[in-house]
Amino acid sequence: MSPTASGGCNAHGGSMRPPEPVAPPATRDGVGPSCTVLPDGAWPTIADFLIERFARVAASEWRARLQRGDVIDALGQPVRDDSPYAPHLKIYYYRDPPPEPVIPFEEEVLFQDDLIVVADKPHFLPVIPSGRYLQQTLLVRLKRKLGIDTLAPVHRIDRDTAGLVLFTVRPVARGAYQGLFRDRVAVKRYEAIAPLNPLLSLPMTHRSRLVEGDSFMTMREAAGEPNAETVIELIESCGGLGRYGLQPLSGRRHQLRAHMAALGMPILNDGIYPQLLPELAVPNYGLPLQLVARSLAFTDPVSGEARAFESRYRVSFPA
Repeated sequence: MSPTASGGCNAHGGSMRPPEPVAPPATRDGVGPSCTVLPDGAWPTIADFLIERFARVAASEWRARLQRGDVIDALGQPVRDDSPYAPHLKIYYYRDPPPEPVIPFEEEVLFQDDLIVVADKPHFLPVIPSGRYLQQTLLVRLKRKLGIDTLAPVHRIDRDTAGLVLFTVRPVARGAYQGLFRDRVAVKRYEAIAPLNPLLSLPMTHRSRLVEGDSFMTMREAAGEPNAETVIELIESCGGLGRYGLQPLSGRRHQLRAHMAALGMPILNDGIYPQLLPELAVPNYGLPLQLVARSLAFTDPVSGEARAFESRYRVSFPA
């Protein structure tokens, strides 16, 4: 069975129509299905394969999903409990995720047209599903709110960081907007609260080589050719702390947080740099990381218009 073509003749001479693309499976409550391609094998039914290959899900749960229509093929047809096994068939299955903690802050859509969506993300909210977060992510919330199954982030910011995130609406235009960040054309500016370092002369451009750290998902500076570059300026100071303007000229993971910590100016309320602290089951919502993606500017690669956006979030000195 071909997942991407449908047969038939036209009314003028009987020639075959060109293959028609099949729309991707619809999301359910903002979440799309997982996908797998059936390998070569001799399982009697697709259900037998799923039960054996994905044994962490109970057999009874797989059969319940099949009865509910939660497993479909590439043409959107339900896979039944007795559907025969067919190697190389692409199938999709919807998950029934466990409850997850509700993040008590709302995102805001600052701009939307036929091509892009610009959202203002609160602290503590992940951009995309990961770990224990699925529904409580910016992407899934926006898909539910806007009803756009094809929505996809062009770039990301940390879960702990608040501020601007750009999404594309149409998959065909995604590459053009990704190029803004890949080619360093988009201008991103952040603000942060961190200790003062009298030994530094600001403004400055800090360049270093960032590599994976000893702990999961952390980064550290290492010897070698620089691969990360950040412009740092001091905007104002108060009580031994400064409000800094940060402009990343590259896009390494945790770049701003790692650079500020390496310079002796760890960002206020950072639970990763300079020291990785145990993750709390419920975050301390009263102590958000004092880092905000404040502004984003670029020339739209499709329309040619000048775009400029500013976050509603602000960093603040402790009271």
